[in-house]
Amino acid sequence: MPLPLIYLSAMAAGLILNYFFPIAFLPVFVSRLGGILLAALAIFILISAFLKFKRAETNLEPWKPTRAIVSDGVYGFSRNPIYLAFTLFYSGAAFFFNSLWLLALLVPVLFVMRYVVIAREEAYLENKFGAAYGDYKRRVRRWV
Repeated sequence: MPLPLIYLSAMAAGLILNYFFPIAFLPVFVSRLGGILLAALAIFILISAFLKFKRAETNLEPWKPTRAIVSDGVYGFSRNPIYLAFTLFYSGAAFFFNSLWLLALLVPVLFVMRYVVIAREEAYLENKFGAAYGDYKRRVRRWV
């Protein structure tokens, strides 16, 4: 499954649940502002991560071979800034729509991302880059 679909599937389910059984958790002004700020931060991180991959001339798509370890810029504070951006954008949607359902469904999404997607990617990178990736893992946290 393409990775954005993991987030989008949960978001669609959360919005449907929110439509039929709304559970707000914040005042409207706070939820809207928080949602916009989180989405803006997510977009900034996503663009920064894409540009770093382009400059390093490595594949962005996780199903294609990686040619290099990108470890500067946003990759200097998160080993997974693209997934962090997806999570922030999703959280921004939860805030914007003031939906506790969306936040609740983020939990299984993060579980799948951490224990299925990221675990597989980390094993691949450790196998491909060995000590260089191990050093990077020791310097930079998985999320933030």
